[in-house]
Amino acid sequence: MSGGLAQPLTQFLASIALAIVITIAVVQSANDQTTVGGFVAFVTSMLLVISPLKHLIDINQPLQRGMTAAELIFGLIDEPAEPEGGGRPLERARGEVEFREASFTYGAGQPTLDAISFKVAPGEMVALAGASGSGKTTLVNLLPRFFDPAGGAVLVDGVPLSEYSLHDLRGQMAMVSQDVVLFNDTIAANVAYGQTQDRGRVMAALAAANLADVVAAMPDGVDTRVGGNGMRLSGGQRQRLAIARAVYKDAPIFILDEATSALDSESERHVQEALETLMKGRTTLVIAHRLSTIERADRILVMDVGKIAEQGSHAELLRLNGLYANLHRTQFSSRQPEVFPFNRCASLG
Repeated sequence: MSGGLAQPLTQFLASIALAIVITIAVVQSANDQTTVGGFVAFVTSMLLVISPLKHLIDINQPLQRGMTAAELIFGLIDEPAEPEGGGRPLERARGEVEFREASFTYGAGQPTLDAISFKVAPGEMVALAGASGSGKTTLVNLLPRFFDPAGGAVLVDGVPLSEYSLHDLRGQMAMVSQDVVLFNDTIAANVAYGQTQDRGRVMAALAAANLADVVAAMPDGVDTRVGGNGMRLSGGQRQRLAIARAVYKDAPIFILDEATSALDSESERHVQEALETLMKGRTTLVIAHRLSTIERADRILVMDVGKIAEQGSHAELLRLNGLYANLHRTQFSSRQPEVFPFNRCASLG
């Protein structure tokens, strides 16, 4: 019962009870079965019960909140532990990624991914484009094993992910998304999150992310606390701090999930320059909603309803005049295309 219904419902029930009592008293009085004094005493007692009854019903609201919280907590406790994976160690991956007939479905509905197959060579930049809901984010979430495919397999360096130790596997990947998670700790601790903190490496990572000058101007430098979820930093600074974390990790596989979509032009320029540095020599998967950010990708995979509808370079897909070309025309019909300063990974070795 909601808190808003408790009081009027109590008063309604009390009114009905009082009406019933008065009716009975009138009948008894007509038959000389009660006195006026007894009737008044009984009605007064009834009225005095209403206030305790209201307090008793008010207990229901916090009780229901507690029961809901308990269900959530015990539901989380009852969830099966995340699988540790196989015992195969992986110290440093070459960066070859392969999706082999990979499928995934949420619940019992239509497949989110339907037999996806493609291969990414070490150091190659592959972009994923397509409408919202086409399966791009689900696809990249299979790589660090946030989900396991319902069918097919995902491989790194020719080995299925399930054979690797989960800790070693995720240690080969760095992810930067538009939803940056920061902790109420120092800048240095957020950069080195999950690893041993080394001040020299932290400063080098901040410099690579175009954030060194900003941090140097802060009163406590790298020891400045960023607040809950980085509330003391601007959006661009938070994104660059996430990039610095990825640089510090020095992983061979990089996942970029539209990290610049919510930034202003100046912040976007700084973040793009930092990303260009980060992507050098790394296998990169880029999820893009703004097609201007992926025009220089080595290969673009266009997804539609859980399948790869088209693939090729930016120029090849425009010549194909299919889904990608239609998306491109839609986005750029009213404005000039922006240029994302990615160098082609093929030229980076």
